[in-house]
Amino acid sequence: MPTSFLEIVELPDGRIALRRAEDQEALVVLDFSADAKAFLQGQHVEVAKAMLNVGVQMAGRLAEGDFDQEDAPRVLH
Repeated sequence: MPTSFLEIVELPDGRIALRRAEDQEALVVLDFSADAKAFLQGQHVEVAKAMLNVGVQMAGRLAEGDFDQEDAPRVLH
C-alpha cells in the first residue's frame, strides 16, 4: 500500500471507518452494535481509534517483515 495519510471518520450511519485522507472509500469499517455502544457508555469512537491504531501498527510491522508469525496468537476470542 502506498504511503498516504490515513484518517478515522464516523460515517453518517454511525460506523467508524479508516480511509486514506484523499479518498472516500473505506479501508476498514467498524460497526458497533447498540448493546456494545451502551456498554461502552458512548466511548465507542475512542475504542475504535485504539483498535484501528493497533491494526495500522501491526500492518506496518507485517509490511516491514518485523513480525514473527510463530509468535502470533492463533485463537481469536
